[in-house]
Amino acid sequence: MNDLGPEDSPRWQFVESEYRALMAAYGYREIRLPIVEKTELFKRSIGEVTDIVEKEMYTFEDRNGDSLSLRPEGTAGCVRAALQHGWIHNQVQRLWYGGPMFRHERPQKGRYRQFHQLGVEVFGLAGPDIDAELIFMTARLWRQLGIAHKVRLEINSLGSAEARRAYRDTLVAYLREHEAELDADSRRRLDTNPLRVLDSKNPAMQDIVAGAPSLLGALDTESRQSFDSLRRLLDAAGIDYSVNPRLVRGLDYYSRTVFEWVTEELGAQGTVCAGGRYDALVEQLGGRPVPAIGFALGIERLVELLDEDRLPLARYRPHAYLVLAGEQAAAHGLRLAEQLRDALPQLRLLTHCGGGSFKSQMKKADRSGAQLALILGEEEMARNAIGIKYLREDRPQETVPQAQLNDILAPVCASA
Repeated sequence: MNDLGPEDSPRWQFVESEYRALMAAYGYREIRLPIVEKTELFKRSIGEVTDIVEKEMYTFEDRNGDSLSLRPEGTAGCVRAALQHGWIHNQVQRLWYGGPMFRHERPQKGRYRQFHQLGVEVFGLAGPDIDAELIFMTARLWRQLGIAHKVRLEINSLGSAEARRAYRDTLVAYLREHEAELDADSRRRLDTNPLRVLDSKNPAMQDIVAGAPSLLGALDTESRQSFDSLRRLLDAAGIDYSVNPRLVRGLDYYSRTVFEWVTEELGAQGTVCAGGRYDALVEQLGGRPVPAIGFALGIERLVELLDEDRLPLARYRPHAYLVLAGEQAAAHGLRLAEQLRDALPQLRLLTHCGGGSFKSQMKKADRSGAQLALILGEEEMARNAIGIKYLREDRPQETVPQAQLNDILAPVCASA
């Protein structure tokens, strides 16, 4: 787990603000969910023989003896909330959320044991058009963040539950032929969840995985038609992608369309966004059957991919720094700063506090990144004026009446 310092937060704010604007543009509404849920929710939804449930969840008993877990992902909690509050029966819902998730795994670049995700869940739409919309949304976000050239899209279809059951028998027969070469996790999954063997990250397993029969060849007719329709929609929109028949995702609840945006710039853990359909999950958790699809993206990984020169860091710096020389100026300056904020709600004004020499205050003004230093001392007080020093432009310092400050600062607020 790690701290996020003030020098890092502008990058996070940039990602979050672009994401929030994207959700509004597509008509998605925000929900906020608990960080702690009953452990049984994740066992029923994610699957008891997944790495998350077996190895990675932070689980504890509360004072009532109930088993609780810090959420390792967001979909299960979103479905639980949708069922509990009646959001999805005979309704279409387009929802988004964000916040910390928790998994006890080996920390890697862009991944901590407390990590942060932004997620989308859509309920009540069964066609490939909504699958395509989610992929279009993510592609647009990469363009807005300036990282489209760093990520690539992989898609696959897991088919229906019936098709997967038939494929499972074929896959198990193949894996039994290579059982001596399987690692311990894969041998254990042969009898519980053999599709997860295809998701193995063990380099020694890659040749075996590559030789396994393809799930795409076992798709049911409806899933095949839906997947073909999705591909046509992506082609028509000019979205580049590759079909990866080994893409199964690590959670048991997925069916039909699955997708990942991956990068080669973050080491072994190269997935920055992943999702897919989970049409059976609502019923699995006690509701009526509802088609559903969603995705989640990792903020830490997106921040790692941002190019420094593309970041609009100016929007997080103060427009002006108010330098206050003398006790009288300090008292008046605080009132003046509030008047300026009332008149110019967009103004980012950093007011000096704590005293100090004029020279030290000017150094702090420069280090703040502000465009202007507003200087208020005894001389300016006597004339009801204020000095203006342009910190980022080659312009002479000037002194103006305080009454003109709003007009001078307004264009500065509008330009940055």
